[in-house]
Amino acid sequence: HALPIECGQTISQPYIVAYMTEQLRVGERMKVLEVGTGSGYQAAVLARLCRRVYTIERYRTLLNDALKRFEELRIHNITAKVGDGAKGWPEQAPFDRIIVTAAAPAVPQALVDQLKEGGLMIVPVATSGARGEQKLVRIERTGDGVKREELLPVRFVPLVEGVAKES
Repeated sequence: HALPIECGQTISQPYIVAYMTEQLRVGERMKVLEVGTGSGYQAAVLARLCRRVYTIERYRTLLNDALKRFEELRIHNITAKVGDGAKGWPEQAPFDRIIVTAAAPAVPQALVDQLKEGGLMIVPVATSGARGEQKLVRIERTGDGVKREELLPVRFVPLVEGVAKES
């Protein structure tokens, strides 16, 4: 099961983190965008595998805690900011890989637009089912559009637009 963390969010079960990382096919020279820093667990895993991770979190509290963890673990190839993950990080685009750790109602076009040609994105997407089912989807940006592959059923917190208002 997913484990609760602050701000009503969750950390994915380790199997899902490993599976998503494997399906992303990350290489050591790649630049990766993560949407939804959360505890920083997924970003820390990715940082061991690629050149640089850019990670966006809508909750400042979560981001600050994750930054402390990166510092303690001496991980120096992660750049993080508070922001609206659905919009991506256009100033740093294009990305070789994008990973989204919250379920979108549809594949966010802004993120597709920030993928390099040949780039891959892993994103949980809500299906049209009445019971709130979600599918993990791999998107490949090709010369003439995108290739979409459904991987497996999942359950993630929803991808919420905007930056969280925190007390």
